[in-house]
Amino acid sequence: VQLQASGGGLVQAGGSLRLSCAASGRTFSSYAMGWFRQAPGKEREFVAAISASGGSTTYYTDSVKGRFTISRDNAENTVYLQMDRLNAEDTAIYYCAADQNFWKIRLDRGLIYWGKGTQVTVSS
Repeated sequence: VQLQASGGGLVQAGGSLRLSCAASGRTFSSYAMGWFRQAPGKEREFVAAISASGGSTTYYTDSVKGRFTISRDNAENTVYLQMDRLNAEDTAIYYCAADQNFWKIRLDRGLIYWGKGTQVTVSS
């Protein structure tokens, strides 16, 4: 699986961005997908995950609950991260990842399929 993240940019605090992660291959629907981020000087952090197939299960880190929404479009082989009410603490490089095991995504364990990051900068 090859992944390509896009949609980052510079936004003012309180604004919104939508990140996209396009995947190659015909088995996209069989993969759980996740978003992660890494801020300068900090370790990589889990942000959100969505289960395979219809994406009926989602999971968010506490700091983004109610502000971020992960979704997927299997016909387009794409997973999205809608980010609303952004604040300066959301500034980071955002990465998408794929695995057929949802919990490996949720726990950031042994993931091997990663997209290149997209920079999100929130000005206060």
